Amino acid sequence: MGIKKLNVLGYPVFRGNLAGVDWSTNKLVVSTINQYSYCIAHEDEAFQKSLKEADILLPDGIGIVWAAKWLNGERINKIAGADIHEFLLQYLQNYGGRCFYLGSSIEVLEKIQKRLAKEYPNVEVGVYSPPYKPEFTQEDTNEMINAVNAFSPKVVFVGMTAPKQEKWVHQNEQFLNKGIICSIGAVFDFYAGTVKRPNKVWQNLGLEWLGRFVKEPKRMWKRYFYYGVIFAYRLVTYSSKK
Repeated sequence: MGIKKLNVLGYPVFRGNLAGVDWSTNKLVVSTINQYSYCIAHEDEAFQKSLKEADILLPDGIGIVWAAKWLNGERINKIAGADIHEFLLQYLQNYGGRCFYLGSSIEVLEKIQKRLAKEYPNVEVGVYSPPYKPEFTQEDTNEMINAVNAFSPKVVFVGMTAPKQEKWVHQNEQFLNKGIICSIGAVFDFYAGTVKRPNKVWQNLGLEWLGRFVKEPKRMWKRYFYYGVIFAYRLVTYSSKK
């Protein structure tokens, strides 16, 4: 079955159901877009290219959902990084397979492994914690690629924060032998329990962003309010040109 997409603000956003995707394919790159990443990508050509060329670009933000409704008159469902993470783990649990976590700290990765062993016992897990630095050397990148390929996973979860993770995947996915490659950022901390994701009430109301702001106002105010205004301006400008 083909991957259904909808043009939202110039981006080919996924508009289908995760269960309708053929996940048995050898290589799929999955990224997410929200109002913050849209605004950042407007000023970062490499990031913009990595998002537009992903095989599946998930609408991970209520702003993108609203934009699709306003610009296209079509309702799409918000699918967060945590949602694709849970979906693919269940897929591997059902059919067997390996997943690999690339990113974050050794402490976080150990917590992820411990939780996975309890919740998804049929899934084999590999991990690698890359050095924490603004940019990777070629040697760093080679070690990361070798670690993934040596484990030969069906799914690779990449958590190095946006836009760093998306650009790294875009530059290097050709060197990864196979697998579904998902850039899911904060999900590593959510699943490890080092950062708590807002509960289902916030999520179902489309207010997960507000739940995260309440928990981390100093870190999140700019993402949601400053860039929220910029996103609204870009949305109105884009609409006027249609």
